[in-house]
Amino acid sequence: MVEKKWVEKGYVDEPIPADIDIKAEIRRMCKEKNAVIMAHYYTEGEVQDIADFIGDSLALAQKAAQTDADIIVMCGVHFMGETNKILCPQKKVLVPDLNASCSLAESCPADEFAKFVADHPDHTVISYVNTTAATKAVTDIVVTSSNARQIVESLPKDTPIIFGPDQNLGGYINSITGRNMLLWHGGCHVHEKFSLEKILELKAQHPGAKILVHPECKGPVVKVADKVGSTAALLSYSINDEATEFIVATESGILHEMQKAAPQKTFIPAPPSDGTCACNECNYMKLITLKKLYNTLKHEWPTIEVDPEVAQKAIRPINRMLEMSK
Repeated sequence: MVEKKWVEKGYVDEPIPADIDIKAEIRRMCKEKNAVIMAHYYTEGEVQDIADFIGDSLALAQKAAQTDADIIVMCGVHFMGETNKILCPQKKVLVPDLNASCSLAESCPADEFAKFVADHPDHTVISYVNTTAATKAVTDIVVTSSNARQIVESLPKDTPIIFGPDQNLGGYINSITGRNMLLWHGGCHVHEKFSLEKILELKAQHPGAKILVHPECKGPVVKVADKVGSTAALLSYSINDEATEFIVATESGILHEMQKAAPQKTFIPAPPSDGTCACNECNYMKLITLKKLYNTLKHEWPTIEVDPEVAQKAIRPINRMLEMSK
């Protein structure tokens, strides 16, 4: 039974015996319960290392649609768990900490977005995957940073489009496609903090380094990039490019996979503009820990549930994205 104090906290806070090999126990429970662990690139390195599958939002959504596991443990933020549950309603979906929200999703309340959509009835509505299930339910097509350009360009040029909630990603897509999409003014607290000045300071210190930038960053930062792309695209570029140094302007969790894939190269996290630390982290992603992962598998809680009516509406734009991304 889930204790009341755990429900109040949003995660299982049960002590783990000191003599337990937590990683071995996590793998044992996965086998016993037919569970699969999926981790986003922005989670802690030790969480990524124990996962069955690591990826960005699109890859995780595709994996959720394909898995034959009985339990999906989504090591990421809440909306990712919702997407998994929408795609796999018959499966148990767990997120180790219900407090793992998303500032970008929170910047687009579903009721306000629905009103915005209703005020522009002739527009096709495209929503970034970083949204709640309720926001997806008033959307025509969901996109990720991996496929946003492809999907926007697949629509007739005269199609009026609403794009939400990330105004930086939407502005970037407008700039490279020549579109004039109507943008919802939302943003990610991590990517908003990168500054052109700080990145150029790093570039002066490392003149041979290439600058890798996620399109959720502000326009001036995007303009100085050697490569603009999704988390997965930046990872691929860093592995295959001839450069040996990279300045990385996205959530610093991706550096773990970059360093594993190319240990001979140097990866420098771009710091936030406030200079509070040497890297820029998502405090929500960092809520997912090995201890919480162990306890959520043991107790099979917290579970993610989506209202069936909302899920029925939200799955249509997700499926449309998956079909258009093949």
